[in-house]
Amino acid sequence: MTLAERLWIYQDERFPLKKTVPLLACFSAASITLSAVLGERSLPGVGAYVVGFLLVFILFFQLRVADEVKDGADDARFRPERPIPRGLVSLRLIVLLGIATIPIGIVLALIHGAGLIWLLLLTWAWLTAMTFEFGVPESLKARPVVYLLSHMAIMPLIDLLLTGIEWLPHGGAAPGLWLFIALSFSNGCVLELGRKLWAPENERLGVDTYSGLWGPKRAAQVWMVFIGISAALLIGVGVATGHALAFTLIAVAATGYCILAALRYATYPTPQAEKQMDTLAGLWVFLCYAVAGFLPLILGGLP
Repeated sequence: MTLAERLWIYQDERFPLKKTVPLLACFSAASITLSAVLGERSLPGVGAYVVGFLLVFILFFQLRVADEVKDGADDARFRPERPIPRGLVSLRLIVLLGIATIPIGIVLALIHGAGLIWLLLLTWAWLTAMTFEFGVPESLKARPVVYLLSHMAIMPLIDLLLTGIEWLPHGGAAPGLWLFIALSFSNGCVLELGRKLWAPENERLGVDTYSGLWGPKRAAQVWMVFIGISAALLIGVGVATGHALAFTLIAVAATGYCILAALRYATYPTPQAEKQMDTLAGLWVFLCYAVAGFLPLILGGLP
């Protein structure tokens, strides 16, 4: 196979564009739009949205590269079917591709101006620390909750960068924006937990999952807690935008569906239920960003 063909297979297995692009486009556009809504300002130009999408795409690809680096030894031992261990592409190639995106990100931030480069550098600093497990890999692995929270802290930093595309030129963020940034943190936990709720027969030696760590029932309960936190923060965003009722109705309905699915998984953790939880986690996050970013526009929230 040619290099292009091998990279195409790699993205399909480890960074699927068909799923990643829509979610990141929604995430970046919603962040920028909501910042303008909360600040009672007009929407920025198309260029701001393009910069936002490209930056978040670069950052999420770099997150994938970071995972390949820190999980390399475990993948070679316990997941030999993955692209790098089986020899489809080399770790060196993927790392070089990740490094190649750094100057692109710098150029994008400098073109936008208004000090955006400092928020990008702050995000990269945390990403670098994550890649090397903050210098205490064994300690983190022994504390899965601390591991989860420390790694998901990258999400509010990314959201601060995205919203900064809108608020930096105006000298400051709207007071209610912290609700949305906190929502990004909670949603990151929803995604991370949701993709690691497995059926017992799919658990593998050397592969850390929350269902394997806590058992399906308790892991599902923790996932539901973060769904509840995200729902409360989404409603808070609705209050801040003046559309509390609409936000509440959507949040309550979606939360109810998620709870029913989690209870089914906790009772019957089948492979089908495992797949549903992974899918549902992604849909929940997509819904939160779509509602927070665009519902105020539909309901006339932008002056």
